Amino acid sequence: MANVVVIKFRGNCKPYYFSRGDLPLKRGQNVVVETARGLEYGRVVLAEKEVPDESVSQPLKPVIRIATPRDDEIYARNEARRDEALKLCKEKVAARGLPMKLIDCEFAFDGSKVTFTFTAENRVDFRELVRDLAAVFHMRIELRQVGSRDETRILGGIAPCGRVCCCAGAMPEFKKVSIKMAKNQNLSLNPGKISGLCGRLMCCLAYENDYYAGVCKKMPKMGSTVGTPEGNGSVIAMDMLKMTVKVKIEKEGDGGTLVYRDFPVDEIQFRRGEKDDEKDDDAEDVLPEEETAPSPEPKSDRHEKHKDRGKNRPEHKDAQGDGRPNGNNANNANNGNKNRHDKNRMPHKGERRDNRPAKRPEEKNPEE
Repeated sequence: MANVVVIKFRGNCKPYYFSRGDLPLKRGQNVVVETARGLEYGRVVLAEKEVPDESVSQPLKPVIRIATPRDDEIYARNEARRDEALKLCKEKVAARGLPMKLIDCEFAFDGSKVTFTFTAENRVDFRELVRDLAAVFHMRIELRQVGSRDETRILGGIAPCGRVCCCAGAMPEFKKVSIKMAKNQNLSLNPGKISGLCGRLMCCLAYENDYYAGVCKKMPKMGSTVGTPEGNGSVIAMDMLKMTVKVKIEKEGDGGTLVYRDFPVDEIQFRRGEKDDEKDDDAEDVLPEEETAPSPEPKSDRHEKHKDRGKNRPEHKDAQGDGRPNGNNANNANNGNKNRHDKNRMPHKGERRDNRPAKRPEEKNPEE
C-alpha cells in the first residue's frame, strides 16, 4: 500500500495522487505540485490516503510546497487573463475564417504556456493561428481539440434532472454508455429523453445498469404470453423495482371481457431468456406436402455418391457387352486380350510385348 495525498486541479473533478512527503497538509489547502506539464496549482482533497500499489504509477510526483500568498497572487492573475485571452483568440479565429469553436483558456502556473481548448467537426489547420497568437502573448501556444462530451464537462450546465451535469460535478472519468442500457431500464428510446446536453447518451444510464441487467433476465418480455393463476395473458407493463408484471387476461366465459391484473414475477410462468427473434420450439416451420420444396442435397452426400459411383460397375465388358470378365479370373492375367489400361504399360524385364502396333502400309508412288 502507498501513502498518498489526493489533489484536484481547476475545472477537473478527477483526483490525482502525489507523494505527500513531510509536509503537514490539511484538507482544503492550496499547494504547488510537480506534474508532467511543469508546476501546477491545486487543492488538497484528502491529506492522507492508502491506495494499492497497482493503482499508482511510480514514481509519484512530489508536492513542492504549500501555496504562499505569492502563489495565490500568481494564480489569481492567470485566472483574470482568461477572458481577455479568449476574446483575442476568437478575433484571430474569425479573421482566419477557421471552423472552430473556442471553449476554454488556461495559463500555465509558471507563465510559460497558454492552452486553448476548442471543438470542431473536422481537423483544423491552425498553424497560421498559432503564429498570430505567439506574436501577441510571447509564450508557447498550445491548441487542443476535444469532443462534445469534454465540452460539456469543461463548461458545465444543468442536466434534465435539474442537477449539475455528472461529468462536470461528480464523475472523474467518462464511462461507456450504450443504447442497450436504456433498453434494460425499459426507457423510451426517444433521443430527446435519453440524451444529455452534449447530445450523447446520458452518463447516468450506467449507474444502475448492473441491477437492471440482472432483473431483465428474471422478467418476461413485453407483449409475450405468460401463465398466471387466473389464466394466460399478455404482458403490457413491468415494474422492475417492485418486481411486478401487469398482465392483460381475456376471460372466455364472460364474453371476452378483458381483465388487467398485477402479479409478482414469482407467480407467473414464462420462458426464461426468450428472445423476440426466437421462434417457439413447438411450432414447426414446414410447408405442406404438395408444396414442400425439394431440399438441396448436402455437399458431403453428393461427394459420397460420386465416390461410390464406380463400385458396382463391371470390370470390363467384352465385345458382346454381357458384363462378364474376359476368360477365367485365375487366367485373366495371362490372357491375350489385355484391358485398355494394360496397353500403355511398360513390359517387365524379360517380358515380350504381345500387342505390337501394326506396320505402316507402304506408300505408293502417285506416278505409278
